[in-house]
Amino acid sequence: MYILVINAGSSSLKYQLVDKETRQIVDKGLCEKVGLEGSFLQHGLGDNEKIDYLEMPDHHAAIQSVLDALLDQAEGVIGNLDEIVAVGHRVVHGGEYFSESVVITDEVIARITECVPLAPLHNPPALMGIQACIDLMPEAVQVAVFDTAFHQTMPKKAYMYPLPYELYESLSIRRYGFHGTSHRYVSERAAAILAKDPRELKLITCHLGNGCSIAAIDGGRSVDTSMGLTPLEGLMMGTRSGSVDPAILPFIMKAEGLTADEVESMMNRKSGLLGISGLSSDMRDVLAAAEEGNERAQLAIDMYAYIIKGYIGRYSFTLGGADAVVMTAGVGERSAIMREMIFAGLEKLGLVLDNDRNQTGSGEREISTDSSAVKILVIPTDEEGVIVSDVLDIMPY
Repeated sequence: MYILVINAGSSSLKYQLVDKETRQIVDKGLCEKVGLEGSFLQHGLGDNEKIDYLEMPDHHAAIQSVLDALLDQAEGVIGNLDEIVAVGHRVVHGGEYFSESVVITDEVIARITECVPLAPLHNPPALMGIQACIDLMPEAVQVAVFDTAFHQTMPKKAYMYPLPYELYESLSIRRYGFHGTSHRYVSERAAAILAKDPRELKLITCHLGNGCSIAAIDGGRSVDTSMGLTPLEGLMMGTRSGSVDPAILPFIMKAEGLTADEVESMMNRKSGLLGISGLSSDMRDVLAAAEEGNERAQLAIDMYAYIIKGYIGRYSFTLGGADAVVMTAGVGERSAIMREMIFAGLEKLGLVLDNDRNQTGSGEREISTDSSAVKILVIPTDEEGVIVSDVLDIMPY
């Protein structure tokens, strides 16, 4: 029996098929360019990976393509769809409705739909993926796992904005936070690595990928996080600006004659590393350009590290001191140069990076010196693993 994990993006769909008993991944893949020309499915493990170019006009077609690959007589890994007993869906925004993962019902779908205005790029494809799986696998248990759920423990002083209170009451405008499954996973793994009860630890977890967020975690509970009403707030990211003076927005609209939608698109898709460097949203490209002397690329990485430093310092004081800082996701896990830049000068906060450890090794590891008062850990995230765990915890059988 198997659990299928679905992560539907605006024009992509990632999946993993996991053995229910062993929790081993038996197949995984990625549908790219869903709804666009040149769509394809990349799937398989290790040397068996292959690419199939298929027409996928929508997420329903993408799900069907995944199931067809899993059932393929020559190369598939299951005999019939009844072997998939549950499907776990990553849903970005659950608003204030969900503080934990839930079995999907008509009411849950209605609540996710209500949150579409808060996550217009993410919740609609998740809903399409959910409906497709219900249509194609009606007997399987469908479970929603929310990015926002982990941060529902934030106190009101942390999640409220200093705006007219009526806007919170009428429009639910508040900080929600995202990447919750990642922050939750690495905080739990940090406790295991440090051989501590999570309730005894104060942690700062840094999810640094194309999207970036930092969380302050006290006793296993999120008490603050950098992303807000939407995933745009907070850190500088690949194409997202992160936090800016809000007066900039009407200023740009008037000066450039842009609409609200155009400014929002600029801040989400044309800013961050891409906007400053003028080259790329990929940190590897920007670092390479900086190494060659590109001044704007150097400025981009300087800004990126500077903003992260500020949040680490802020959350150190929010927590009254931290036991460890955790680095995860693409940049956090793989870029020794960015880790060096981020932690340089933070020694007085008790964070002392070991240069040799930072430059070598892979997987879960400590990269601070033995004398560092605050540990620095690198922990590869496993959001799909969290989804599988939650599915198993709430399955009715």
